[in-house]
Amino acid sequence: MTHQARKRFGQNFLHDTSIINNILAYAHPQAGEHWVEIGPGLGALTQPLLESGIKLDVVELDRDLVARLQKQHAGNTRITIHSADALDFDFAALATNDEKLRVIGNLPYNISTPLMFHLLESTDCIEDMHFMLQKEVVDRICAEPGSKKYGRLSVMMQYFCETEWLFDVPPESFDPAPQVMSAIVRLLPYAKPPVEVGNFQHFSQLVTQAFCQRRKTIRNALKNYIDEQSMLDLGIDATLRPESLTLEEFALLSRHSLANQTN
Repeated sequence: MTHQARKRFGQNFLHDTSIINNILAYAHPQAGEHWVEIGPGLGALTQPLLESGIKLDVVELDRDLVARLQKQHAGNTRITIHSADALDFDFAALATNDEKLRVIGNLPYNISTPLMFHLLESTDCIEDMHFMLQKEVVDRICAEPGSKKYGRLSVMMQYFCETEWLFDVPPESFDPAPQVMSAIVRLLPYAKPPVEVGNFQHFSQLVTQAFCQRRKTIRNALKNYIDEQSMLDLGIDATLRPESLTLEEFALLSRHSLANQTN
């Protein structure tokens, strides 16, 4: 049974055995663990994951692929196939008896960022995540302050998770081949965020505002949140651009500006 990749679903099917083996070596699935695979596609990772003895839930939007997977794995009680949109899926509902889920997937590049933010809502029940993403996105997730790649995605992902680039994946590893380089990232959710932000919603809005116009200094970008003198009192140079600030400094600005609003 052949399947024509559908552009509207962002389908690029991984077929490179060496890359598949490398992903599994890094992810290191162990018998008895509960895994979730997002966008299993033609099952390049699905079968070897099952061979490791895990329990597996897969979430697939394409109904033709759902039917294909159901046929391939008929009778296997360790796999549950969900015909659903991962952007709306309740991942926390899969975790029972306080277990931790391990999540893996070749995420559609056109929805990868909102999908990761959706998953971050369930980090209490997620042990780790291994994702194939566009390399540019992985670079942004793992970027350090001062880098041109450093931005809102870097700050927010690093608030929730320890981030680690693992390796790059060339276009020819897929069918059809995408026009961009891909990469594998490992995300390890923190049991407790590394910084105290006061109020997460306020922190998220402040970070978003800071990076809305990257060329602005934080004095101008955040003028509706905190004044220049307050920044100086906190030991933060108001003439810096947002990509120069650390996660800790954004947290400091968030706590202080929130306190000023409530006084």
